Amino acid sequence: MRKEVAFKNRDRFIQLGIAISSLRKVRGMSQEKLAEKANISRSLLSIIEAPNTANSFSLETLYDIADALNVTPADLINASVFPDEIINRKQEE
Repeated sequence: MRKEVAFKNRDRFIQLGIAISSLRKVRGMSQEKLAEKANISRSLLSIIEAPNTANSFSLETLYDIADALNVTPADLINASVFPDEIINRKQEE
C-alpha cells in the first residue's frame, strides 16, 4: 500500500513524473526498457509517470531511474525544461 502524498508535495510528485516521462521519450525508450534498466516493474513506472496523479515512491527508485536515464536525481527533481546537455547525453548500453 502506497503512502498518500501530502497536499503540499502533490505538484512536486506530478512534476517529477512528467520529467521522467519526458526524458524517457526524448531518449527513445519505452516504459518497458526504462523499467528494465532501472530494475523496477513497468507497472510502477507507469504509476510514477501517470499524468495529474501524485504517487509517492522510494528514493532508491528515484536513484535507479536517474541512473537508467544517465542523469542525476537532482536533474530530474529540478527539471522543468531539460538543457541540451542532458537531452543530448548518450545512453550507455
